[in-house]
Amino acid sequence: MNLDIFFMNGYGAYVWLSFAITFFVCLFLFLKTRKTLKKLETEFKDEANKLSEEQLKILKEKKVAQEILATQHKAH
Repeated sequence: MNLDIFFMNGYGAYVWLSFAITFFVCLFLFLKTRKTLKKLETEFKDEANKLSEEQLKILKEKKVAQEILATQHKAH
């Protein structure tokens, strides 16, 4: 097996380290964003449950609200 691909004429350590750092930073940002989204969806559902029947009917007509309420319903 030709290991020159991994060593890259002496620059391999920098290149692979850069890839690893970039991967872990992107993974961290993805996980943090997903956690925040779940939190906000839960808060939205809690607030929606406090609305009157008329306000809830109007809210359910909106596309974004439908998507959020549908995902919350699937999760529970």
